[in-house]
Amino acid sequence: MSRPRARDAVTGGGNGVDDAVRALLLLMPRMVGRVKRIPVPEALQSMALAPRHLSLLSYLLFDGPMTVNELAARLQVAPTTVSLLVGDLSRKGILDRREDEADRRRRIVAIAADQQSAITAWLAPGAAAWRKALAPLTPEQRQLFVDTLLAYEAAVGGEEQG
Repeated sequence: MSRPRARDAVTGGGNGVDDAVRALLLLMPRMVGRVKRIPVPEALQSMALAPRHLSLLSYLLFDGPMTVNELAARLQVAPTTVSLLVGDLSRKGILDRREDEADRRRRIVAIAADQQSAITAWLAPGAAAWRKALAPLTPEQRQLFVDTLLAYEAAVGGEEQG
């Protein structure tokens, strides 16, 4: 099955930018719709998880346990914001917090063992789809793609690109 392409968006004929924009304006709602249809595992359905939880859970799933400050740096938010999210998810039994053996003042945050398989089942298909889409690209092309999405996000949000 072939993928639809924007007319002249890649070859540069006509006004390639406008054709690419048209293609993306059609593609983005379809992508969002498909992502929204990924079913939340039954074990997590009653926990009222929001999009803000997904990035935090994704980091913990793919990178393993870490501190609140490490999560805050990766999520590009304040540690207090992460602390609130971690507290919320801990009360729901999704996350565990434990003392850092190396520094007892720090807490290590991890996905609760009994929730690991449900969270993996929920988030892994999206990661697999991104790997499949990005694998054929060179490292430079992947970085350009990510930078383009970041620029789009900033432009939609009215932020200046830095």
